[in-house]
Amino acid sequence: MANQQPTSGNPKVDLEYRRRKNSEEMRYQVITFSLMIFLTLIAFAAVGFSDFSSWFIVPFIILLAVVQVIFQLYYFMHMSHKGHEAPQLFLYSGVLVGALTLLAFMTIVWW
Repeated sequence: MANQQPTSGNPKVDLEYRRRKNSEEMRYQVITFSLMIFLTLIAFAAVGFSDFSSWFIVPFIILLAVVQVIFQLYYFMHMSHKGHEAPQLFLYSGVLVGALTLLAFMTIVWW
């Protein structure tokens, strides 16, 4: 009785559904990985081949880094799946506390 797994009555259907979902998830991860490599190459090109000022390049690279972090959280760490509401809450709370701390220190230093 302890080894019973909930199924819809037809294990073949459940297996096919899981295979389809796994292949779909793997496709999303490969696409996301490719996009992250492309964004990394853009960041390297922005530093190495451009004659822009650092006032443009630094925020541009930070923007690319934020996009990559979002990709990693939602596709590689599975934050987009159900049941990850508590880790999302802690993650967003940590980002909020970090941003408020940075804002507070910048305000103290500059005023």
